[in-house]
Amino acid sequence: MSMAARLTGGALALCLGLILPVNARAMEQKKAATPTPLNAGELYAIYADKTWTWDTGGGRFIGEGRRFVAWVNDGGKQSFAEGRWVVDDFGQMCMRATWTNNEGAARASTCFGHRRIGSTIYQRRQPNGDWYVFRHASTKADDEFRKLVPADTVSLKARELKQVLATGK
Repeated sequence: MSMAARLTGGALALCLGLILPVNARAMEQKKAATPTPLNAGELYAIYADKTWTWDTGGGRFIGEGRRFVAWVNDGGKQSFAEGRWVVDDFGQMCMRATWTNNEGAARASTCFGHRRIGSTIYQRRQPNGDWYVFRHASTKADDEFRKLVPADTVSLKARELKQVLATGK
């Protein structure tokens, strides 16, 4: 075998030796970056016995019986909701409730998808919302996750509004 052939073969082997590990590492990183759905247990741990505070009110996720209660005051128009919250192993959490205000009542179902990449959890309103960071790996002050608080700030307001609407005051 000629010296040129040996050098060419050696150079090819060296290039393959350098390229293949880089490609393998890139494939591993790509594989690791695949979003995976949170399971029902993880979602339950996030939401159970917490109140999701909103600018106009909030929703309470009661662990026992998976009851859901909410209250909002949107521009002076108050509504309350009663229903259930459900989670599944596909990363979905849904609030299924009847919303009532002084104009009447209507059933609604609102769902959110949850995916994890590494230690960061992403969320979106289903079915077509945009994905956003719900909880960073190191929780940040503006993470939506931080709006889930242990205090029940909605049940009393919902109960009071329900009573007012029932008596027609």
